Amino acid sequence: MAADTRNTLTGHPGVRGPYGPDADADTHAPRTAVPAPEPVPLPDAAGPRGVPDRLTAHGCWYPSADPGGDRAAFVCDRGGVPQLWTGPADALAGEGEARLLDSDPDPVKEVSWSPDGRWIAYTTAPGGGEHTRVLCVRPDGGGRRILAGAEPGSSAYLGRWRPDGTALAVTVAAPPDSPAAPPDGTGPAGASRPPGWTGRDGRAVLLGGPDGELAAYLVDPEGGSAPALLAVEYGAATLRVCDLDDDGRLALLRRGPRGRREALVVRQTDLRTTCVLPVADGDPWIGGFGPGGRTVWLRSDNGREYAALLAVALDADGAPVGTTVAAGRAECELEHLALGRDRRTAQLAWNVRGASELETVPLSGAVPAPGTAPAAVPAPAAGPSRPVPLPHEVVTRIAPAGPGGWLLALSGSRRRPGVWWLPRDGSPLRTAWSSRDEDAVPPPRPPVKPVPLRPVARDGLPLQGWYYRAPGRAPTEPAPCVIHLHGGPEEQERPVFNPLYHEILGRGLDVFAPDVRGSAGHGRTFTDADLGAGRFAAIDDVADCAAHAVAEGPADLSRLAVMGRSYGGYLTMAALVRHPDLFRTGVAVCGMSDFAAFFAGTEPWIAQSAVHKYGHPERDRELLRALSPMSRIDALRAPVLAVHGEHDTNVPPGESERFVRAARERGVPAELLTLRDEGHEFLRAENRRLFRRLTADWLERHLSPG
Repeated sequence: MAADTRNTLTGHPGVRGPYGPDADADTHAPRTAVPAPEPVPLPDAAGPRGVPDRLTAHGCWYPSADPGGDRAAFVCDRGGVPQLWTGPADALAGEGEARLLDSDPDPVKEVSWSPDGRWIAYTTAPGGGEHTRVLCVRPDGGGRRILAGAEPGSSAYLGRWRPDGTALAVTVAAPPDSPAAPPDGTGPAGASRPPGWTGRDGRAVLLGGPDGELAAYLVDPEGGSAPALLAVEYGAATLRVCDLDDDGRLALLRRGPRGRREALVVRQTDLRTTCVLPVADGDPWIGGFGPGGRTVWLRSDNGREYAALLAVALDADGAPVGTTVAAGRAECELEHLALGRDRRTAQLAWNVRGASELETVPLSGAVPAPGTAPAAVPAPAAGPSRPVPLPHEVVTRIAPAGPGGWLLALSGSRRRPGVWWLPRDGSPLRTAWSSRDEDAVPPPRPPVKPVPLRPVARDGLPLQGWYYRAPGRAPTEPAPCVIHLHGGPEEQERPVFNPLYHEILGRGLDVFAPDVRGSAGHGRTFTDADLGAGRFAAIDDVADCAAHAVAEGPADLSRLAVMGRSYGGYLTMAALVRHPDLFRTGVAVCGMSDFAAFFAGTEPWIAQSAVHKYGHPERDRELLRALSPMSRIDALRAPVLAVHGEHDTNVPPGESERFVRAARERGVPAELLTLRDEGHEFLRAENRRLFRRLTADWLERHLSPG
């Protein structure tokens, strides 16, 4: 389990653990690093106590509790955009105690309450784009400040708090003109580049050059001490500080591109990497330390088809002395792992064919006395589990809440996302500030519960999907049907309430949402089945799923549409040009139309991560050209609607603009909807409503009889 260099794609020698080619040979400390973040005070933006302009149907998610488990900080979109709120964690408390802590319109992504209760840290996306910054605020709404990510062009990501609450780990991605990233021919020296895809120079740039540095720091929110460097990564797509041990000796980090994630144990004293182990994709919070820092609990698929709970025993220096599978299942994966505040209890959420199963398990692992021989230390293990009944189908996050209690973020096929309080040895109870299940949608039409379908690809690979039947149709009556494709490609279609589906179903159109090869939740072999040239088979999976919807849905063969977002938008365009006579129309949302242009315009760390999935922009140029929908644009027959956020730096808006322009030049009807103040995800209520309405209008118009 020694550190290696397999995540480095740019050919730079000497990358070792969290250090780069410029590391000092004796100390292994990096000679340059991303400049330490400087806190920036902000004016108070707390909202009034109580619930302003309550929305009947709203979502609450990403909870984090205060040390006593009495109150929760969470993300809520009841004001029209995801914002930071607090409210009582006890499900029996009243809704009126909820409070808006940050009224700024920048969408909030993640939330973390400090262990000492003095601060709430959270990430925001300025302008709705892809660059993020880390802020903190007092629980009463005062002291708001930016901790990291204030520099133009930079991004910052939330890590774990130090157990005593005196410092927060953050990861900073250097802006292109950072002094720590001198030019190497891929960009002008000292050039000022504003955030946004339009500043890219048009060439395929992977990490390792001027954009190739990620650094993790411990930052004091009080500003009383200077930031302390934890790790530097050169040529890494991601770097997240997932845990810090109680004694301040060790840090647990996650790094690497999609499909090649790794857990690192780093000694905080000398920044040496002591352990490297592959871990699963998905939730970035991969695990944590046991008491005394002598055990690391990880959600890992190392050597396995499905992710399981691994226990790694460490010696006094943080080096591994043994690894065991503490809990695993043969046909499903561990999707979420959360450790209790005492580090002796865990919640395990298993992904069982798209739905969640939750269980509480006790964790054992002796805390050895100094000088104890490794052989004398009992192996860590998980005890007998206790199943937890769930009122919703899917768990999206688990957070400890006081002595033995937990907060659960749940979603369901007929319910808005909400937060539930799980007491010790009890059943989940809905928090009063979460939307009630009966308020998911206005009456009289309730949400539709999907049924599972099991298509089989033309090469024999079993697939899976969820079919939504429009209300009011006879069971066997053929219906117009929209094949909806998720993003990722390593996302998974889950049985959760989707307002877009609700809008489409209300127009009398069915929806079939499949998992084609490359999706998560079905094992490592299935997720990797679309790598490289396997993507041609993934495109054919779309056609095979449509055929299955006709045979089993029952969908009307003459009235099929295809649509999707992100990678699903790419698949939509690819399916339209490779199966031009199958679909009557398509809606491509934030999709890639030309891989060469995508690699040239996307964020460098996204390009780095995408190489493993799609191919290298230089070495695999011909393959990427053949996979690009633009290479077969002459075959396009069906009208297409493209939708994009104006601030999308993940998939630049030019990808949609290019496809629409080429379609029009060939006489194919095509329209482009650009959503203002949005990035790769659409987060503002007014834009989401506009998107749903115009999309449903387009599909209804083109799938009408005749």
